[in-house]
Formats: sequence, C-alpha cells, structure tokens
Amino acid sequence: MVLSLGVDTGGTYTDAVLIRDEAEVIASAKSLTTRTDLAIGIGKAIQAVLKDTGVKPSDVSAASLSTTLATNALVEGQGGRVALIYVGFRESDLAKQGLLDALQGDPALVIPGGHNHAGGEAAQLDHDTLRDFLENQRGISGYAVAAQFATRNPAHELEVARIIAKETGVPVTCSHQLSSKLNGPKRAITAVLNARLIGVIDRLIGRAQDTLHDIGIETPMMVVRGDGALMSAEQARERPIETILSGPAASIVGASWLTNVENGLVSDIGGTTTDIALIKNRKPMIDPAGAQVGGFRTMVEAVRMRTHGLGGDSQVTPVTEGLRGGVFLGPRRVLPVSLIAAEAGDVVHAALDDQLRKGVPGEYDCRFVRRVIGVPTAGLDARSEMVLDRIGDGVHPLNKILRTRLEESALTRLVNRGIVQLSGVTPSDASHVLGRLDAWDADAARKGLELFSRKRTGDGTRLAQSSEEIAQIILEQMTEQTALTLLETAFAEEEGAFGAEPETLARHILTQRGLSGHRGLLSVDVSLNVEVVGLGASAASYYPSVGERLGCKMSLPEHADVANAVGAVVGGVKFRRQGSVTSPFEGQFRAHLPSGPQDFDNAQQAITVMEDALRLDAESAAKAAGAEDISMLVEHDTRSAKIEGRDMFVECTVLVEASGRPRVALETVG
Repeated sequence: MVLSLGVDTGGTYTDAVLIRDEAEVIASAKSLTTRTDLAIGIGKAIQAVLKDTGVKPSDVSAASLSTTLATNALVEGQGGRVALIYVGFRESDLAKQGLLDALQGDPALVIPGGHNHAGGEAAQLDHDTLRDFLENQRGISGYAVAAQFATRNPAHELEVARIIAKETGVPVTCSHQLSSKLNGPKRAITAVLNARLIGVIDRLIGRAQDTLHDIGIETPMMVVRGDGALMSAEQARERPIETILSGPAASIVGASWLTNVENGLVSDIGGTTTDIALIKNRKPMIDPAGAQVGGFRTMVEAVRMRTHGLGGDSQVTPVTEGLRGGVFLGPRRVLPVSLIAAEAGDVVHAALDDQLRKGVPGEYDCRFVRRVIGVPTAGLDARSEMVLDRIGDGVHPLNKILRTRLEESALTRLVNRGIVQLSGVTPSDASHVLGRLDAWDADAARKGLELFSRKRTGDGTRLAQSSEEIAQIILEQMTEQTALTLLETAFAEEEGAFGAEPETLARHILTQRGLSGHRGLLSVDVSLNVEVVGLGASAASYYPSVGERLGCKMSLPEHADVANAVGAVVGGVKFRRQGSVTSPFEGQFRAHLPSGPQDFDNAQQAITVMEDALRLDAESAAKAAGAEDISMLVEHDTRSAKIEGRDMFVECTVLVEASGRPRVALETVG
C-alpha cells in the first residue's frame, strides 16, 4: 500500500491530504498558514490527517509540497533585496524592457561584455567595474546575472557569477541556467525574480523539511513546479522561480484527478489570487510564451494560466468617486479583520469600539498592522527602521503607528519586503457577516464592516447603511470580478480572432448585456459554453452565484478545498532541456552546449553531441528529483533556407524530455 502525503501552503490556509495507492483520498485537513513560522501551520495540518487515519509517520511513502507563496510574493511585489548585473546591454534597456519595474528600486549595474548570436565574444568583460560595484552593496539577498546571448555562450555569465560568489558569498542566479531560449531582457527579468524569491522559498522548504523530520516522516520531500511536475526540494531551492504557479498548477492536476473533466475551465480561488486555466483533452495547457505573474512575463515553463489578484483575503477598497460609489477588490492581500481578531482579540476589539464611538469615519478605520517574525530586515532605510521599531512584536491599529504621510511610503516598503502584514476588510469578513463562513471572529467582522460602510461617496452619503448591506455589496463585487476573470480567460483561449484584447471583450457592453439576456430590438445572449470546476476553501461560498452569472455548469467536487494538496502528490517527475545548433559559416556547425559552444564539420554530428548533452542533463535532473523508470522523448526542429537552389542549414533546435514516477512510490508498490 502506498500512502502519499500532499501539503499545500497558501496565503491563508495550509492543506494536507493522505492518498492511498494514488487512487483514494482517505483524509484531509486545514490549518491556518503561519507566516511567522510556516512550520506551525504545516505541522498542524499533517498531524491532523495522521490522527484522523491512525497512520504512523513511518508508513508515509511519499511527501510533496505545493505552494502559492512564490506566486503571491510576485503578485504583491514582495521578496528579498536583489541586484542585477546586466552584461553587454545598454543602460536604456533597463527601462525599455521592464527591468526597472522588476527591480523595484533595487540596484543594477550595466557593464561591457557579452557575446554575439554565433557565440563569439562581442566585448571584453569589465571586471574592475564589477568589483567596485560589489564592494558598495549592502543587504543584498541574491544577485541576478544576465549577459547578451548567454544561451549561445555562457562564459561571461559564469565568470560574473564566480566573482560574485568569491567576493560576497551571496546566492547568484544566471539567466542561461533558467532558460536556453533567446531574449536577453526576458531572461534577465526571470533571473531577477528568481533571485528575489530565493529567501522566501528557502525558508519555506527548510521549515517544511524540519517539520516532516520532527513528526517522523523520513521520505524525501518533493516540490511541485509551475508546470505541475515534481522536482526535489534541493532543485526548488536553486530555482525557486520554477515554483511560481506551483500551487495553481497543483490545483489543475488535482482537479483533473478529482473530476476526470475532459474539457473545461478550472478556477481556483485562494486567499490572495484567483487562478484560471483550461483543461483540454484531460490535460492542462502549457504556456509556450512562459509563465506570466505579477505583471511580468517570465521564461518559466508553466501551466497556461491567468492569475488575478482576487481572493477571499483581497483588500476591499472603497470607490468614492462619482455619486453612486461602491467597492473594488484586490490585488493586495490583507489579513481579514475577523482573523486578526481571532489572534489578538483584546487589541482589535478595543480599537474597533473606539473608532465606532467617534462617529466620524477615520482614514485608517479597521486597519491593523503586525510584524512577521523571522523575515530578514537588512538594507532598510532609516524611516522604515523607525516604523518597524514602533510596530515591535505586537498587533497595532494603523492610526497608532503612522504619524506622517512620509511614513506611509516606509510602511509600503516594509509590506513589499514581507516584513510586516496589514489587516483590513476582506470578502472573508463579508462572508462572516452574512453567515457563509464561521471560522474566525464574526463579531469583529461586523464591527469592521460597520466602520467601512460609513465611508462617503461623492455626494456625501454613506457607502451603505449597515454591515450586512456593505457585506452584500462586497460579495456581489466578488461575483462580478470573478466572472470577468473567467470571461477574459475564455476570450483568450477561444480559437479564432475577435479583434480585441480579452480584457476589452469581457467588459464590452454587448458582453455584459448578453450576460443579462438583453431583449429589445436585438436579442443578445452570452454564456460560457464549458464546465467550470471551482476549487478553493471558499469556492462553495462564492462560485454558485458566478455560475448563475455566466450561465454555465459550475462543478464543486468533493475535496475541492484541498485540490492543491491532492495535485501535489498525483503528478510525476518531468524535466525538459532545450539547445540549438547553428551554422555561423558555410560548412561549420556550432553546438551551443551548456558548457560553451563547440564546432563541427558535420551537422548531424553537432546535433548528436547536443542531443547527448541534453539527454544527460535531463536524465540527471530527473534522477536527482528521485525518479525511476525514466523515459526519454527527443524532438528536432530543423530550419533551412534555399539559397541558389540549394537547401542550406540554418538552425536545429533539440528538445529532450525525461519523465518518470518518484522512486519512493515505486519502491513501496514493489
């Protein structure tokens, strides 16, 4: 008998499941994700499923982790302080290619060097400027290195990485190690995000492994990648960027396993994001352009998914412009008032009662702040350190912490670094007020929404007359924004051109009138023509009304609330490696190997050497991830051009895929 443990650490909940013989969920449990120490939430969820089944820790055959933390960190602009070394590019490329946005004010150095498209050195690497730059950096948690045409020759990236490691000892991410495709700026963004996530994922994996060991589960831990496949914990530590969309990808794999849906949309609502993907012929679609998350297009191979900053814990923002007013949800996640009250009830209720007594809406009503213990604080400016000292280790009303407008910016920096958390009104609070949820402090939710309802619209009237009325407005907005995200995905996936962007089409007046079944001189009907599988702990609260809005079948399968954890252990190991062979001169064929370019007189010989190198790399990665019975798939894409009546070799792209099942599961079955 194979007993597989799946764990998913999300922004709000940590889920655990036990699956027997990869065929049956025999137990599931939830625990609050504990940002101050992730091990607490992980341990509680695992202990709960073991206790529920009577399974001994030593009987667990396989363990795997999926997580939304990397995705959430990028959506919310969080992570460590990084520095980019940009080799062979122009200074203007930083702004033009979106790198300044990815850096978020962190330092960058542009120096001469890099190679040309054939792999030859374009300019000498500037060692002296690099060393001077490194001497002046403080509080850097990871370096990103991107050199021009590094996938054709990685020599300069490797040399920069060697110098950084020697001079600083700080982790280094080289862009060519994350993708073998051309497009230096896009690789640079991917490297920057990878460097930013190293600390976040390293802490998660380390605490998860410690927890398994303390409980008595000794099987090696696997981690879900963004394409739904498994890798080892050590591989995830080196390439944390590959865990973006890990949780959502696991949910897609889990949804397919739970429902056997053949064609449909899967919509997974968490605390921070709603993630939507298409299942076609029982398989999740892979995004050939690379995963897009937090506004950045990366070169990470992942499930083709649209991620929106919309979840049960999305910050509710009042819309006060115009006469009518209303609310908007997300994209930032905050701790629900009902949750922070469950953890620090005396402080929260005293503040809410005081704000209610004043009778006049305050700017920071029902807003709280607390520090996240254990997150590194190196590199903070003086004002941020002052605000952090004022917060200390307790929970505080925000109006007791912020004293000037300048301190709002300092607080934002602390939030972006993940050093502090904010609390405010969320859809989860609205669900507590209306009786749809009963997990935390419903009384605090009512007080918070009463305060929120007193905010004024453009004509000076209240947003709502009661906590119940504003709660209903919030949940109606949740339905509307969720429906829009599903429509955007459907338009994006629809075969055939509509002549406009999916976002525009989803919001078009004809689409919106069609959803309402417009009848006039024209009869307009719009509905989703596929099944939607709703996943997530709060799916049952929000999604039935979404199905009604879109006129589609809404499926809420058993164990929908732990689908991510299910998907974490029913997937397989898979590694893809890609390389190219070019012809810089007639009769010369260059294999752009991971170790550097190598020339041959014969095209087939160059392709064979490239294929062998990729086979070895992919198979080694699969074995390192714990796979056995590895199968190999090889594809060649050769391009040629007709010149003076002759077919001339231009380029051959070689793709190798190694796949298998985790060793532990196979050994137990045997």
